[in-house]
Amino acid sequence: MAGFDIAGTVQSMLHMLSLWIGEYGIRLVVALVIFYVGLVISRKVAALVGRIMSKAKVDDTLICFTRNMIHYMLLTVVGIAALGQLGINVTSFLAVLGAAGLAVGLALKDSLSNFASGVMLILFRFFRVGDYVTVAGTSGTVKAVNLFNTELATPDNQKVYVPNSSITGGVIVNVTANDTRRIDLVVGIGYGDKISQAQGILERLVAADSRILETPAPTVAVSELADSSVNFVVRPWVATGDYWAVRFDLIRAIKETFDEEGVSIPFPQQDVHLFNEK
Repeated sequence: MAGFDIAGTVQSMLHMLSLWIGEYGIRLVVALVIFYVGLVISRKVAALVGRIMSKAKVDDTLICFTRNMIHYMLLTVVGIAALGQLGINVTSFLAVLGAAGLAVGLALKDSLSNFASGVMLILFRFFRVGDYVTVAGTSGTVKAVNLFNTELATPDNQKVYVPNSSITGGVIVNVTANDTRRIDLVVGIGYGDKISQAQGILERLVAADSRILETPAPTVAVSELADSSVNFVVRPWVATGDYWAVRFDLIRAIKETFDEEGVSIPFPQQDVHLFNEK
């Protein structure tokens, strides 16, 4: 221990540190500058592309997806450039990254499946932002189609995130895809009531609502002689935005008018007969 030169060792370490800083310090600073500048540029480029697509009136879903993809792709290029500035062999790094990516891909196959499904949703455009859909057993208005999930807002204002793979792997119902919708109602009357009277009331109520479209023509017809009622189908067409309002108003008008004009609406009931045994 007596022969150990502490001062010489410290001096040697400081000399090596100064050499390392001289050789790699500047590279590190330049790499950090490249990464920071690249990060800012990637954000601005993605935002610029989004604005250009918005002015071209491209669908909001496609704008959001494209903007995110461009941002992450540019960020990857910037990261590789920064690593190259540090003197890291990028070719070897990419090979290692590819092998690691394969392992990670196997571990994250569900996430990659969601990503691939997100691409399919964008390309095939099953729905757009603002559409009301039913997917994977959940109904709501589409707020965003992200890389791995789709964001829905339910009618009672809950936010639901549905994995993209669950959407493409099941039935997709786009309720608001078309400009018009048909209201399907089944209205029953008693067997003692007059069919012509009931049909006249239904046709009059349908014709009185200005929100109901003339083309296609509404349908009012006897559809079934059921166990306890004679059933009519009432099928008017309306603008998609008027669907629920017209449906609610029409149901109420039918009940109130039937009551006023003496037409009965049967309901399930049972007759119980009691016999006294002697």
